[in-house]
Amino acid sequence: MRNVAQRLKKMCTIFAGQDPANYEMLSRSVRLGGHSTSVRLEKKFWQIIDHIAGSQGMNTGKFLTTLYDEALDINGDVTNFASLLRCSCILYLSEPHGVLNLANAELQAKEALNKKAS
Repeated sequence: MRNVAQRLKKMCTIFAGQDPANYEMLSRSVRLGGHSTSVRLEKKFWQIIDHIAGSQGMNTGKFLTTLYDEALDINGDVTNFASLLRCSCILYLSEPHGVLNLANAELQAKEALNKKAS
């Protein structure tokens, strides 16, 4: 029983002992739905979002606007955009290649439709 307690203590040290900069809150100004607003997230989430945006060939502002607009189209409302962003990061981290491959395929299909419409 003592070994289990020691392992749990070490496991928690991995999380509890991380650099506080990871969970420092940062606000960024963004334009969503034609309105300027700010989104407040932990620094680590912003780093992941910046990475996802770059992998989609977008800057972070464009990625956030696109994500917001698409969520609005699908759900009719975005009640908590910061939570949507955090959950998007978790989804990405759970299977980064699968998520990015699907996102890239959707992006290419959307671009093809836009070219046909032009």
